[in-house]
Amino acid sequence: MDHEQVVIKRGPRSGLPIIVAVHSTALGPAIGGCRIKEYPHWRNGLDDALRLSAAMTSKSALAGLRHGGGKTVVALSAGTRWDRRETLLDVGDVIAGLGGAYATGPDVGTGPDDMVTIAERTPYVFCRPAEAGGSGDSSGHTAQGVVAALRALVGDLSSKSFAVLGLGRVGSEVWKMLTDAGATVIASDVDDRKKRGTWVSPQECLTADVDVLIPAALGGLLTPETVPALRCRAIAGPANNQLDAPATADLLHARGIRWAPDAIVSAGGIIYATAVELRHETPDRAAEQVRGIGATLTSVVREAEAAGTTPAEAARRHVERVLASANLSGRVPAAGSLPLP
Repeated sequence: MDHEQVVIKRGPRSGLPIIVAVHSTALGPAIGGCRIKEYPHWRNGLDDALRLSAAMTSKSALAGLRHGGGKTVVALSAGTRWDRRETLLDVGDVIAGLGGAYATGPDVGTGPDDMVTIAERTPYVFCRPAEAGGSGDSSGHTAQGVVAALRALVGDLSSKSFAVLGLGRVGSEVWKMLTDAGATVIASDVDDRKKRGTWVSPQECLTADVDVLIPAALGGLLTPETVPALRCRAIAGPANNQLDAPATADLLHARGIRWAPDAIVSAGGIIYATAVELRHETPDRAAEQVRGIGATLTSVVREAEAAGTTPAEAARRHVERVLASANLSGRVPAAGSLPLP
């Protein structure tokens, strides 16, 4: 197993399976969001936790953070009646049991207010509301990182076209920023109640003839079946794990479609939150680090071009170098090393 530890417990209050996966603490304590979501079986939730925590290690390494990757998943069955407060308290107890090796924040199915409840049981939580001493909703900062990546890819936004697929908290922010910048933007979501601007169906959005496709919903969108139908010139968005498999990056490369690794593009929220809440840096300094996503992406793209490979492979090699350097320097996992708020 690639992961350092995986905890699966039945919540004593909620009765729900609470899964916490810690992939790596080679660079420092693990961080990663708390996801509450329906799955066909709780083992599918475990698969998600393992996959997403590994991706979080890559995201942290690419962002230059002294953190590894982790993930919390609460696996709901279809039609399950559950109590939110009891569930979040159970999550807090499991995280507390790790002794500071992992801290969590919002993800699918949770938000900043939920972090306040988790914090009743453990201090290892971030992205609480500002009035509760946290950095607030990370959506705007994640969107700022996406826009920084888009500028690195295409330059002046006002002269380019974009398709935003998914209008959740982050996707909606990205849509607004692009619209305000004078870009040509189409959008779609499975929920028609989010309709705004030039609206198309999800399939039309996926296959639109635009400069950049922006996946902003759940992952797994890019597959051997969907890639042949794409008409965009590049892909960059905040959705995690956009590729169904690493080999799909080669399919995009063969078609001349530049894919910006989502581990880089989606890192703005975690960069800002950890800077403000865990390292106690100023908001201005944290925002500057978020804008640095553009430079990181530019560096990876240039490395890929020089090596004649894909940005995905260049990013993977970068992560390997960072983790190898941490291991060689003698840095070891340190429980309890996250600073207390």
